[in-house]
Amino acid sequence: MRELLDKTSMEQSCVVDETDRAILAALGQEGRLTNVELAERVHLTPGPCLRRVQRLESSGVIEGYRAMISPDALGRGFEVVLEVELARLDRDSVVAFEESMAAFDEVTEFLRLFGAPDYLLRVAVADLPAYETFLMDRVMALPGIQRVNSRFTMKRLKS
Repeated sequence: MRELLDKTSMEQSCVVDETDRAILAALGQEGRLTNVELAERVHLTPGPCLRRVQRLESSGVIEGYRAMISPDALGRGFEVVLEVELARLDRDSVVAFEESMAAFDEVTEFLRLFGAPDYLLRVAVADLPAYETFLMDRVMALPGIQRVNSRFTMKRLKS
């Protein structure tokens, strides 16, 4: 029983030390490193390195792994930052808007902000006509939209 309690408390409060930070930096740059390669980079043997990675994963410090895919390869190389303000910010309006927008595949990032605008979205589509269709047929069709402002990406400098 004590082992279970110790494990649970460890998972809930993960202290990240300098070695953990080195592991996180290495995985952040190259998430497909093998455990042996990672251990070599952070100057550990494979066993302790694997245990640290597993602890970081189970505690939620490492939230997951993903592949970064070229938007152009998916026909979504046209990126727009969309600012949205709602006419009403009551609970039902906010929930309905957030559920609708989150369900659209074109929306790749969706943030609720303090102040104006109410929301910031990153939208990825094929081209300008596709964006116009998305904006007019999906976004503007939602009830309660007060204002939208589109900002077109000129060049991605850092991601």
